[in-house]
Amino acid sequence: MSPPYTVRVAEDPADREACFAVRKEVFVAEQGVPEDIEYDAHDAVAVHVLAVREDGVPLGTGRLLHGAAAAGKTGGDPAVGSLGRLAVSRAARGLGVGAALVRAIEDAARARGLTAVDLHAQTHALGFYERLGYTAYGPEFPDAGIPHRAMRRSL
Repeated sequence: MSPPYTVRVAEDPADREACFAVRKEVFVAEQGVPEDIEYDAHDAVAVHVLAVREDGVPLGTGRLLHGAAAAGKTGGDPAVGSLGRLAVSRAARGLGVGAALVRAIEDAARARGLTAVDLHAQTHALGFYERLGYTAYGPEFPDAGIPHRAMRRSL
C-alpha cells in the first residue's frame, strides 16, 4: 500500500509557500527560531521538496543547496550538496515523511551530478539521519541556539 502522501519537487509559487508554511510551523513556532533567520537568500536558488497529503495539505519540506550556494556548508567541494531546512509537521511525524523527503533530496542531488550530501543535524535527530546512512563528523556547534552536528552521506 502506498503512503497517504506524495513527495515532489516544489515547482511553483504555491508549492514554495507550502514549504515555507511548514518551516514556520516547525522551526519558528515549535522551536523558537527567529523568523528573520529562518528564511535566507539561499531559498531563491535551492531545490525545495514538499510532502503533501492526498487532500493537498502540506506535511513536510526540505531543501537542497548545490554549487556556490552549498560551498559554505560543505567545505567548498562542488560535488557535495547541502540538505537543510528539513521539517515535518507535528501531525505527520512517524509516517515516514522525513525519510521520504531525505530520499527525494538525495535523488535531486544525484540528478545534478553530486556525489555526496552534507547536512547540519539537530543533535536530537542524529539517530534519524544515521538510520538513513549519514555519518556525523566534527564537533557539536550551535545554530539558532540549538545544538547541531555536521553529517555526510556518499551517494
